[in-house]
Amino acid sequence: MSDLVIETNDLTVYYGDRRGIHDVNLRVCRGEVFGFLGPNGAGKTTTLRTLMDVIRPTSGRATIFGLDCQKEGVVVRRRVGYLPGELSLYREMRASDVLDLLASLHERKERRHDREHLCQRLDLDPSRRIREFSRGNKQKVGIVAAFMVKPDLLILDEPTSGLDPLVQQTVLELVREARDEGRTVLFSSHVLSEVQSVCDRVGIIREGRLIETERVETLLRRQFRRLHVTLEQVPPIDAFALERITETGRDGRVVMLEVHGPLGSVIKKASQYGIADIDMPPVTLEEIFLAFYDRDAGGNDA
Repeated sequence: MSDLVIETNDLTVYYGDRRGIHDVNLRVCRGEVFGFLGPNGAGKTTTLRTLMDVIRPTSGRATIFGLDCQKEGVVVRRRVGYLPGELSLYREMRASDVLDLLASLHERKERRHDREHLCQRLDLDPSRRIREFSRGNKQKVGIVAAFMVKPDLLILDEPTSGLDPLVQQTVLELVREARDEGRTVLFSSHVLSEVQSVCDRVGIIREGRLIETERVETLLRRQFRRLHVTLEQVPPIDAFALERITETGRDGRVVMLEVHGPLGSVIKKASQYGIADIDMPPVTLEEIFLAFYDRDAGGNDA
């Protein structure tokens, strides 16, 4: 059995003459949390809706579990827990009845105590009608619906939207637990701290094109490193005007640098002034994400 759960080949969607996504080649492996990262309008939701056969592609192909998402969509969806970005629920139904309806569509039947446990963790009262719920409580219904049958694949579009911080953390715990159980999660978000905390790999999408796919730790390590070097002598103002090195500030004898290549040249230069200490503050996924967008928009290459 293939380790690939999701695969797209040159997946393209146009809305008339407007761009949706273009030539997206996505690979998501069994048992991983894959972060799908991009600002609003980048193409994340269009990709997910195409995977769920809500939208038909203009060209290209998408498969889940080796099954064509368009030709075999009914079979695919029986094994997927899907939380759409714009959740729409029957207003007059009780949440418990909505959950009963959605559970009946899945291949794997839920265990009642699993649903009850999810409702307790999310502080959701399923006996109330949907029209009585706030936006956050409606989102909780969608989260319970996605997770309650323990599907083989979870596709989550902005899952923490509208939730308070404590519930957001509970949702991230549920994602980690799903991965620990060997299930697969496609986690679409523009909240970079969430992606960094739960995802194994990340794909960055910009203006409908997938511009980078990498493991989170590799992406953090590969793009650039930040150095705070404490020197015994104050160096000249242009001392670190070296290739792929940017001086971002000074504080007395402390020189702050961003290094976009090997460290050898900067260490060699710093040693000329006597190195008293070196600190490497961590680079966040948010900084890397912004660097990608700045680079592709014609800014400094980061």
